[in-house]
Amino acid sequence: MSELWKYVTEQPLETQAFFALVETTAELVAVSEKYWASNGMNGARMRMLVEIAKAGGAILPSELASRIGVTKANVSVLLLPLEQSGYIRSSSHPEDGRKRRIELSPEGERVLRELLPGNRAAVAEGMRRLDEAEMRQLLGLLRKLRQDGP
Repeated sequence: MSELWKYVTEQPLETQAFFALVETTAELVAVSEKYWASNGMNGARMRMLVEIAKAGGAILPSELASRIGVTKANVSVLLLPLEQSGYIRSSSHPEDGRKRRIELSPEGERVLRELLPGNRAAVAEGMRRLDEAEMRQLLGLLRKLRQDGP
């Protein structure tokens, strides 16, 4: 047991940094999720609406799955409540009728316009502990970890 105790209590710097990042991310995501929940939504659904909007208002389900990091099968399950709520609609692809594309509905656009500013303010409050230079430094370090480059 002493070997296990040492392993779980004496973490190398890389492990400490990793868990600090994970725990901090979880705390900040909780701030965002609390805001979404207070407005009858959740972050996953809002992320999907945002990605559809970023794609110009219409996207193939496979592309949406790729953007949010889920399987094509899972994206269909995740889209169902958005369609039932009237935030999106499905239509035939204009160039390939065998494909369907997901479109942001006017109601989906309204929800984004109404809720995104409040969420951005809640997230900004959570990030307020860092000044602008520190946020830029953090972004640079995160890009380096993701290997996105500058």
